[in-house]
Amino acid sequence: MLDQTFNSVYTKFKLHFYKAVFSRFQDREASLTTVETFCMEIIMALGRPTINEFARFVNISPPNAAYKVNSLIQKGYVRKEQSPEDKREYHLTVTQKYIDYYNISYGYLTTVMERIKHRFPAEDAKRLEEMLRIISSELMPEISLPAESPVP
Repeated sequence: MLDQTFNSVYTKFKLHFYKAVFSRFQDREASLTTVETFCMEIIMALGRPTINEFARFVNISPPNAAYKVNSLIQKGYVRKEQSPEDKREYHLTVTQKYIDYYNISYGYLTTVMERIKHRFPAEDAKRLEEMLRIISSELMPEISLPAESPVP
């Protein structure tokens, strides 16, 4: 039962995002393919990866990753920034154009979080936050994100 409930919540977040993305296609605003959207989500989650770090994460060759990244650069969703420490290295940074695109889904997350805070007592919301932190940091070791902080 827990797995079905969690899947339902996860599916609703995905469907809300897809619905918003498709509405942009109807308005001709969207210019990212499905694969490019996935690439952008990964780049954003990795927090300024190099092309090689991105390639390793998605398990593709560096030339294939560079091809995908160059398409995203041409569309204005990513830029390469030279590392101040190692001038030979470039980090991928998402642009405001993508952040605006990304806010389609993040805005809904914010809405749902506000609803949780209003619907449940503060101690329940705090417990949910603690449980989600444990799930993310301890129970999902296959994926680590740079912005994660350890469970206190």
